[in-house]
Amino acid sequence: MRASTLSLRTAGGRCLLALGVGAATLCGPANAGESTAPAPARIVAIDAPSNLGLRPPRPGREPGVRRLPEALRGAGLLTALSARDAGRVEPPAYSPKPDPVIGFRNGAALRDYSQRLADRLQPLLRSGDFVLVLGGDCSVLLGSGLALKQRGRYGLAFIDAHDDFSFVRDRKRYHGYFTAAGLDLGLATGHGPAALADLRGQSPYFRSGDVVHLGLVVTQDDKRGYEFETFERSGIHSIDADAIRREGAPAAGRAARTRLEAMPTAGFWIHLDADVLAQRIMPAVDSPNPDGLEFAELRAMLAQLLASPKAVGLELTIFDPELDPDGSHARQLSAAIAGAFADSGRWPSPRAAR
Repeated sequence: MRASTLSLRTAGGRCLLALGVGAATLCGPANAGESTAPAPARIVAIDAPSNLGLRPPRPGREPGVRRLPEALRGAGLLTALSARDAGRVEPPAYSPKPDPVIGFRNGAALRDYSQRLADRLQPLLRSGDFVLVLGGDCSVLLGSGLALKQRGRYGLAFIDAHDDFSFVRDRKRYHGYFTAAGLDLGLATGHGPAALADLRGQSPYFRSGDVVHLGLVVTQDDKRGYEFETFERSGIHSIDADAIRREGAPAAGRAARTRLEAMPTAGFWIHLDADVLAQRIMPAVDSPNPDGLEFAELRAMLAQLLASPKAVGLELTIFDPELDPDGSHARQLSAAIAGAFADSGRWPSPRAAR
């Protein structure tokens, strides 16, 4: 969730859904016949409305992403998916102040909240239900990653316009002000302070080689200002936005799925950040992306991932309802998510979102 490029590159059952992006026109089925796994017994939704990982949008104002769950519920997403309500993990109060000890804004609160979220996810994972997590900013990945790591080794499909891995080059200047929502992938793969990257001694929550990044957009400013070379050397496999457009979203989704299924893991989690979508169709995010994907592309790619019997989770993050006064973007996003589930072939066609 920082800024934004695109070409295929290597940078060196049961499911969970924690939302983060998209809506669109109908796409064809995701070759659902390839998966013989039975559909999960039910979908269970849980809210994780944390905004602790973001900077203030302006002085005296806290990030509006905390309202994401209410907006998507209001748009009819849970009804469309026939999801059972598993409640809410209430975050601590947001603070704009720096944390010089941990180095990340709201660092101590994030440390504690991530563990509480992991504890709430554990029984849902054990139950065999499909868990839908409605964030929140991207730092909710720390809680879901911890919950999964405590169960075993899992892969990660990371759908985001930004790498969320590379630190700013002038680290000393920004110490205390780092934002976990812009570095969540780095933290989840073991890079950063132990207070966030090594909760309960479980670092890394995901091995870098078990991660596939989809939708990256990188500018020259990004490369100048951030340590992007660390992402390129990380071992994370990247299918950037240009490659998705060039090869087609279904093919990109299948390529990611094939790679994730071949890993010696118990399954894989899906992280979805709404800023992977183009700014003209999804401006309601903290870091809009002019060169992002279309709703139809996101839906088609996500359907391919959801079709895998190894897909164990999906989290939706960063959509900010305060930047969507008429609710139209929430409705589009909800429709795209519900459509991807239907297109995957693992779930019945959902009822239409509002």
